[in-house]
Amino acid sequence: MARFISGLIAAILLAFACATSGAQDVSNVAVVLNINGAIGPASAEYVHDGLLQARRRGALVVVLELDTPGGLSSSMREIIHDILDAPVPVIVYVAPSGARAASAGTYILYASHLAAMAPSTHLGAATPVQLGGGLFGGGDKEQKKDAKTPSTPEEAKAVNDAVAYIRSLAQLRGRNTEWAEKAVREAATLTDSEAKEQHVIEIIADSMTDLLAQADGRTVKLGTQNMTLHTRGLNLVTIAPDWRNQILATITDPNIAYLLLLAGIYGILFEFFSPGMVLPGVIGGISILIAAYALNLLPINYAGVGLLLLGVAMMVGEAFAPSGALAVGGIVAFAFGSLFLFSGEVPGFQLSWSVVAAATLASAGLLIVIFAAVWRSHRRVVTTGDPALVGSAGQVLRWADHEGEVQVRGERWHATSAAPLSAGQRVRVLGRRDLTLLIEPEPGASP
Repeated sequence: MARFISGLIAAILLAFACATSGAQDVSNVAVVLNINGAIGPASAEYVHDGLLQARRRGALVVVLELDTPGGLSSSMREIIHDILDAPVPVIVYVAPSGARAASAGTYILYASHLAAMAPSTHLGAATPVQLGGGLFGGGDKEQKKDAKTPSTPEEAKAVNDAVAYIRSLAQLRGRNTEWAEKAVREAATLTDSEAKEQHVIEIIADSMTDLLAQADGRTVKLGTQNMTLHTRGLNLVTIAPDWRNQILATITDPNIAYLLLLAGIYGILFEFFSPGMVLPGVIGGISILIAAYALNLLPINYAGVGLLLLGVAMMVGEAFAPSGALAVGGIVAFAFGSLFLFSGEVPGFQLSWSVVAAATLASAGLLIVIFAAVWRSHRRVVTTGDPALVGSAGQVLRWADHEGEVQVRGERWHATSAAPLSAGQRVRVLGRRDLTLLIEPEPGASP
């Protein structure tokens, strides 16, 4: 009994030691998130989920490795909101060498508790380029824009709002506010060394290990309190996007959302014109719902949507009223609607020209061929029922007075006629009353 009790105590102590060791291992980590590409809804959800996981793991710091040409303003603001409310310090690290934090990426870097860049990286060009869609572009296109003299009051208002936003972030983190304003108004850019000299970033690091070593001992403001970082030698734990995030990233790709929209429209149209097929309707319904969800997250141009639908309607009309004009007009409207469907010039949120060209040609050919076939089937001569009997030729088998039996379309019928008839005479069907045919002598047939 004593051995059993001592063994049980030893097992409990061992389990407690393992649990304590595990807890220490969990708290001795730096969570790494990676954004490589345009900032969009999937990026925002990925960062939000990553920060939650970092909190559950007891991470001491989160490193957001960033390489982006820009992205959506709404998604950028969601990421910044999550960084400002993060329960652990967030280090934004523009890496690897050759990477950039353009446009929306500059705002995110300014929001971070600690900003770092790898050698041969750059940031800046933070001018908003699309007002209605709430977009931020990036790269050389931004530098070509004369951001100092907005062309409209709406554009000036958007630029001023962006300036105020990035200045507030700079003041919160104690970074260069003057250059932050230049990044918006003049689309200014900086290399890593220039950013360090002008107090836009705090660290230039060759690697993640070097970054954590340089960050160790620095004091950052987390919420309302100052916090000293202890990052040297932390274990790096990279959190990859989960399946939900990957699906969201796929369907919010403008090219995928566009193709889903077309599949939904065509599927429903085919089901409408050919009831009972079921499969096109099911595929179309699912596709259009997924496309609607994706388009709701993306900046769409409603004029483009209208032109796209008008183009489809005109190409359908060509199948019913062939003229050539509807087909040409439909193709033109479809192509321009596709090009105007998404607002702005943000990298990563544009339709591919090749996708638009292929979809336009395929749509024109498919819709015209399919609906022409459907229309021909509707106009085809009826071969069954009463409409098929009317006008059919037959022969009298037996006749007395004004009624008798005739053979029509290989069947024996009771028939009546106001004209005198005789056996063997050729006749033509005028109509049917119940099971009796109404007939008349076939023109030119002898009595």
